[in-house]
Amino acid sequence: MTSQPQPGRRRVLLGGAASAGALGVGAAAVGLDRSLLREEPTAPAPDPAPYGAHVVPFHGEHQAGVETPAPASAAFLGLDLAPGVDREGIIRLLRVLTDDAERLTQGRGALADTEPEMASEPASLTITVGFGPGFLERADRTSPQWLAPLPDYAIDELEEPWTGGELLLQVAAEDPLTVAHATRMLLKDARTFTRTRWIQRGFRRSPGVQRPGTTMRNLFGQLDGSANPQLGTNHFATVVWIPDGPFAGGTSMVLRRIRMDLDGWDLADRTAREHAVGTRLDTGAPLTGGAEGDQPDFEALGPHGFPQIAEFAHLRRARGVDDGVHQEIYRRPYNYEDGGESGLLFASYQADLAAQYLPMQQRLADLDLLNEWTTPVGSAVFAIPPGCAEGEYLGQSVLG
Repeated sequence: MTSQPQPGRRRVLLGGAASAGALGVGAAAVGLDRSLLREEPTAPAPDPAPYGAHVVPFHGEHQAGVETPAPASAAFLGLDLAPGVDREGIIRLLRVLTDDAERLTQGRGALADTEPEMASEPASLTITVGFGPGFLERADRTSPQWLAPLPDYAIDELEEPWTGGELLLQVAAEDPLTVAHATRMLLKDARTFTRTRWIQRGFRRSPGVQRPGTTMRNLFGQLDGSANPQLGTNHFATVVWIPDGPFAGGTSMVLRRIRMDLDGWDLADRTAREHAVGTRLDTGAPLTGGAEGDQPDFEALGPHGFPQIAEFAHLRRARGVDDGVHQEIYRRPYNYEDGGESGLLFASYQADLAAQYLPMQQRLADLDLLNEWTTPVGSAVFAIPPGCAEGEYLGQSVLG
């Protein structure tokens, strides 16, 4: 049987090309199903930043930064007015700070911002202004009687670098870089009018680590703020916002820098720690309860006839049980680590400092088991003016 001659390579290629050409003509004539064609995959769109773009409104009845969920990072700036700054200078300063705060919190660079790109992710940034003792006198206004340094407490070992201050700037956001940039802009624009007295930086859990609304843990491992009034409720408004007078819609603020002896705390066993606080370290529940939100039973006795929540436990002293009066405040604390020192920046807000905060602090100073491991080294009091409308500056309703 004679074999058939095989076509040469050139003939095969030419024939294939001709066939492909014919197919192309036919496809063009009848319309090609484009779904059969292979296309290059397109790159997926990047996920939007879940926290960076979030904006907290700046204008309103109250300043933001109080009845606002506490973000992960904060800086507290204590400033003193420069010599010679009078009422006119104070108003100019507040106008500049208000403009800076409005821009930065909304994701825009400050007016003289040389790096406005760093302001483009506000990350829930809030900037809150407070007036310290002496500030209103310089502005030719009378200070409320409570706007004064706290009494001298036996437990205090106050250090000058962390105490006092005539003007507060509280800067807080979910991102430390956002806080750092806003702090720099505010200090730069306030430089003509003020001198920096102290800067205290604090931290909480990073966003996304825990569910929103989870109570903060301090460096002792305690849940700090379990008894806080709920944001947005009438109860919160009663506890925090001043109802009348020049500061109506504002609040009073106490900032205490509390050094914590973590090495000493490590020497105590878990039972001793929990009895010192009056709550369980894992859940934050009172020793007489099972969940963080349970109300403590201060009458409950243990198997040996002693109170389950010790007479001098922090929980009992803070609640004022033995005095028969329960003073409430709103806690917004931050942890700090600074030059080998660790502790808590305890920020407290209340409508009536004299009636709510001072009795509670006196009880804790008189005898609180936690005093074994804590020492207040800084203290300051501020009046937080109400919020402002567009076109107004912060504190305008107070300074008039």
